[in-house]
Amino acid sequence: MQTLVGDLLWVRLNEEPDKRLQRRLYNAIRRTILDGSLLPGSRMPGSRDLAQQLGLSRNTVLTVYEQLLAEGYIVARRGSGTFVADTAPDSFLSCQSEQDDGGEGATPSGLSRRGEQLLNRASASPRQWGAFIPGVPDVSAFPHRLFSKIQARLGRRPPPERLTYSGQGGTPELRNALVDYLRVARSVRCHADQILITEGTHQAIDLVARMLCDAGDHAWIEEPSYWGIRNVLKINEINMHPIPVDHHGMIAPEQVNKPPSLIFVTPSHQYPLGAVMSLERRRHLLALARHTGAWIVEDDYDSEFRFSGQPIPALQGLVADAPVIYMGTFSKTLYPGLRIGYVVLPRPLAERMKTAHAELYRSGHSIIQAALAEFIQAGHYTAHIRRMRLLYGRRRAFVRALIEHELGPDAVSDFSDNAGLHMILNLPSGSDDVAIAQLANQRNILVRPLSRYYLTNRRRSGLIMGFASQPEEQMAAAFQTLLTCIREA
Repeated sequence: MQTLVGDLLWVRLNEEPDKRLQRRLYNAIRRTILDGSLLPGSRMPGSRDLAQQLGLSRNTVLTVYEQLLAEGYIVARRGSGTFVADTAPDSFLSCQSEQDDGGEGATPSGLSRRGEQLLNRASASPRQWGAFIPGVPDVSAFPHRLFSKIQARLGRRPPPERLTYSGQGGTPELRNALVDYLRVARSVRCHADQILITEGTHQAIDLVARMLCDAGDHAWIEEPSYWGIRNVLKINEINMHPIPVDHHGMIAPEQVNKPPSLIFVTPSHQYPLGAVMSLERRRHLLALARHTGAWIVEDDYDSEFRFSGQPIPALQGLVADAPVIYMGTFSKTLYPGLRIGYVVLPRPLAERMKTAHAELYRSGHSIIQAALAEFIQAGHYTAHIRRMRLLYGRRRAFVRALIEHELGPDAVSDFSDNAGLHMILNLPSGSDDVAIAQLANQRNILVRPLSRYYLTNRRRSGLIMGFASQPEEQMAAAFQTLLTCIREA
């Protein structure tokens, strides 16, 4: 049967230079998937039909299909046929090194140089659900029906101001609810007029970078650190200086030659290593920021999930009028697709940053914000966190036991404290964590390589493993696949 896909592959097959027919067909199909000509979910021709259309033996087509199935480019659905996989495996973890600017050999694409650099360093996974995906909560455990009822009731006859742009930094209801929650749960000192609602942490970092830095200014980041911070700073042409991290957090220098404009830290649960910044270092960092005129940007991304001991208070509330811009998100406590985060701004910045946010991003989602405010004020939010803390604590203990049983106690990183939604699996000496992660991702095991989170060459090898999103029985089977990948690589 003639198909459009078959016509496309006939053209691509004739473009391939390899003399080996099987290899030519493999390369033609793979390239057509990777360049987007065959979209995820596209139905592939049956092997008999494709062989007839291309003038090949059916065995040749079957062999190529089997190879593509094994590598994760296509998937077979019993009774339905063969389809392009939702994500092509080469699209994740194939970024070039941090030092690669896309040099003289780069293909002209019409993008800016910084746009090309961003894509070369892109680390956002195309798959965000599955065993060991870091940083993703169990979104199925959220009380969707309850939240939907609140949202539906508020959306029946909304006032006009909830259906247009927001110029106030978010709905007053949500900002007031956050003041009470943050004071009790995180020891944050603020008033409602200091809170700005954003569409997540990335938008907040971009706003802060644009408004408080010029091109060529300096920012300190933790080493290792979250790739999202680095990419946002890079595209805003801010020079990054990696500051090492140990078991007590960022090791800020005693003397500063080039004062930074911004200092990015995750003091309550360092990302990705997991260290908690000591009180002594917190005080030193605050004093250093006051002395140099820098702003500390505190990313408090998942501190609600501590499984023993008391919660770690925020750096922002340690002293009055601290030079700290405090960022939080509902992505870990509720679900990432909600796309609601918040920033607690120092008073000198608050009004101007709200105006800039309205100019740059045209915020909205007021009905959802109002529903979330009611969800918090009615006590549903803290109740949900308590339930999830128990669930994640069990899953964390389960994964840790799996690792220790199969690989020994030293395989769990000594940085992995009893908090957060991920842990680090140490790898045997000489292991290539990028190769292992690529192999695992091809088999739908969504770990991340620790070495990719370093800016310098002083890198540790390991795998970042999330344990929150999947039930224990699914993680047990997935861990056996991961062990196979480690041994093969």
